Amino acid sequence: MMAAWASFIGYEVVWFVAVVFAGRGEPWPGVIAAVLFVGWQLGVLPHRRAALQVLVIAVLCGVVIDGLVHGLHLADYAAAAPALPTGGAPLWILCLWACFSLTLGGPLRALGTRPLLAVVLGGIGGPLAYAGAAHGWEALTFRAPEWQALALLGIGWGVAMPLLAALTHRWSMTRATA
Repeated sequence: MMAAWASFIGYEVVWFVAVVFAGRGEPWPGVIAAVLFVGWQLGVLPHRRAALQVLVIAVLCGVVIDGLVHGLHLADYAAAAPALPTGGAPLWILCLWACFSLTLGGPLRALGTRPLLAVVLGGIGGPLAYAGAAHGWEALTFRAPEWQALALLGIGWGVAMPLLAALTHRWSMTRATA
């Protein structure tokens, strides 16, 4: 239980470092914090291969969701470069997707068997995190009307969260029985 709390707190620290520095136009402190977090988590998680597979899928979700938000001109990201692909989702936010995915095998493990809860938490929590990053630290700026970006983020996270949680659960269980 203590490891789950440490993972959750570690993720929150990475989130704050990433958004605070991105808001200042500096992506690299968040990227470095994320790399350290990923290294730490891969060192302590029992199902490293499953975690890495979900991490890759999470980053792809970020490429699509944050790429759409940016590409549809619903928001502008501070520290927009480097991005993947060029002009798409900023590296610092993709690093947050990677780090978040690693919490699904620890503190958020229960979401793997509770898809409705994962949909609700993703659909509400995702946009709230972006709103906090935008209004608290100017890590991104929503274009008017703001609700359109938040709605797209809610839909994206409402789909991504249960998908990533279910894959984490399934692949972790598969590795445990193999």
